[in-house]
Amino acid sequence: MANVFLTSDTHFGHMGVCKFTRADGVTKLRPWDSPEEMDEEMVKRWNETVGPKDKVYHLGDVVINRKALSIMRRLNGDKVLIKGNHDIFRPEDYAPHFRDVRAYHVMDGMILSHIPLHPESMYRFGTNIHGHTHSNRMMKRDLFSDELHIDPMYQCVCVEQTDFRPISFEDVKKRIEAEKGHIGFK
Repeated sequence: MANVFLTSDTHFGHMGVCKFTRADGVTKLRPWDSPEEMDEEMVKRWNETVGPKDKVYHLGDVVINRKALSIMRRLNGDKVLIKGNHDIFRPEDYAPHFRDVRAYHVMDGMILSHIPLHPESMYRFGTNIHGHTHSNRMMKRDLFSDELHIDPMYQCVCVEQTDFRPISFEDVKKRIEAEKGHIGFK
């Protein structure tokens, strides 16, 4: 049986993402200096992780320019794109590289999206598996101590949080459980 993987925010071909820094303003978000170097290493890591018959849900921001779409031919797996805010091309541009293009997907009672859903939209879903936030996590303020904690309703699969490679759905479920999140519908 094929494995299922999730990833987000590869930003193939994007020079700007190679210059992004973490909240400290100094530490680079990604360890590469050029999009070519970044793309090649992420293709390598993807293909080390994903087999040709595995399924991959890419939760958006796959490429930054149309030229970079050709990288998708080099990546293993049966790919489904959940469109992100940078996925601005016509559906037919993505069709040769993805089996399907969607706005969201529900799997095992959890909703997959690019941008994290508003908490009021989560009434029936146990967890929102998302992208968009890169190295940041969705936080929740404790009502009693006023401290911020990771919100267990959200699980980010941006490449910055998965060693710049897709992560198995089983490993995402383990992360959700470890953070006291909810798998399945509420």
